[in-house]
Amino acid sequence: MNAPTLLLVQLTTILIAARLCGFVLRRIGQPAVIGEMAAGLLLGPIVFGAWLPDLHALVFATSSLPALSGLGTVGVALFMFLVGLELRAPDGTRAQVRSAVLVGGLGIAVPLLFGLAVSPYLHPRYAPDGVPFWPFALFVAAAMSVTAFPVLARILRDRGLTRSVPGRLALSAAVIDDGCVWILLAFVLALSRGGSADGVLVTVLGAAALVAVVFVLLKPLYARLLRPRIGHGELPAAAFAWILIGCVACAAFAEWIGLHAVFGAFLFGIAQPRDDRLLDALTTRIEPVAVLFLMPVVFALAGQHTTLGAFVGAGLGAAALVLAVAIVGKIAGCATGARLSGHGWRDSLAVGSLMNARGLMELIVIKIGYEAGLIGPELFTMLFVMTLLTTFMASPLVSVFHRRGAALPDGRETHS
Repeated sequence: MNAPTLLLVQLTTILIAARLCGFVLRRIGQPAVIGEMAAGLLLGPIVFGAWLPDLHALVFATSSLPALSGLGTVGVALFMFLVGLELRAPDGTRAQVRSAVLVGGLGIAVPLLFGLAVSPYLHPRYAPDGVPFWPFALFVAAAMSVTAFPVLARILRDRGLTRSVPGRLALSAAVIDDGCVWILLAFVLALSRGGSADGVLVTVLGAAALVAVVFVLLKPLYARLLRPRIGHGELPAAAFAWILIGCVACAAFAEWIGLHAVFGAFLFGIAQPRDDRLLDALTTRIEPVAVLFLMPVVFALAGQHTTLGAFVGAGLGAAALVLAVAIVGKIAGCATGARLSGHGWRDSLAVGSLMNARGLMELIVIKIGYEAGLIGPELFTMLFVMTLLTTFMASPLVSVFHRRGAALPDGRETHS
């Protein structure tokens, strides 16, 4: 089978599996993206490779994966651009902003500390050869702290909870959470770059230059380019092309300095004008390609890195430990923050349950860690499964803890 034919076969297989699994998950009240992520796991060595090893070796031959990886990188960059575009600073009264900061802060600090606490046990067993303790430990801590802002927003929309007390608080806290996690991850990647002071310096200086260029030069430039067109309610093809050029260029520079393409695309998205009409126009054009076509490729590639050996012998206990630390750390930290802000225990636990959903963001984080050589296939597999389970359990837990009420104009609810 020649390379173009094989690539088309791979894409067909991936998209069919993603659609079928997404359909099944929607039928049981879950976001389709969880099914698409699960499809990636099913297409890997654990299921497809175990049941039909010869066919799996043919369809997903190792030599063919770089082409898929290139498509996946484009998909992740476009997705993170949309995430940056959607992020808004927490709004509301001073008390509501303070609550979001407290929930987001504890939602990072507690799982981060839990991740550091289990790292001395995980490092000797699951760190690749030559990876020092601190880059490994900080990466594990960052992976434990992620909240999936896009999946969280989707869950709230699907369940009609966007204006509920837990929904508003979780969305605001997730913005803070994700921003801090990406900063931490950038630091970890800089720390792990070549293990040398020169490598770290190049990455840090490059990151500073990227931030300066994006916010000092590109932000006002694109504001001047886009605002007259947004005012007319349309986005011409020429303006859209320049947005794609800026996104890809920033992603390429971030990749070149030793971070990852997602950081450049994410920063470029944040720097765009905060205008809902622009968001709608770009989402309409980019989301079908990035989310429906390219992100399933990312999931399938991630699935190729999994291994059944992660759950053999002591690995089963380690996987249970990773799952427990992730769930308890996130729910306890966020629920405590909400409780300290004056919310009741039920709403506080609902906030913790929502923030526990890791979704696409976590998968992107662990894929970056794997590609950077910070974790091996065993721990990658454990974190992949943790991502699926924590995202899956968000909706049922919210149903248990949240008592639906009518949202008042200030965001409070009445309860019957």
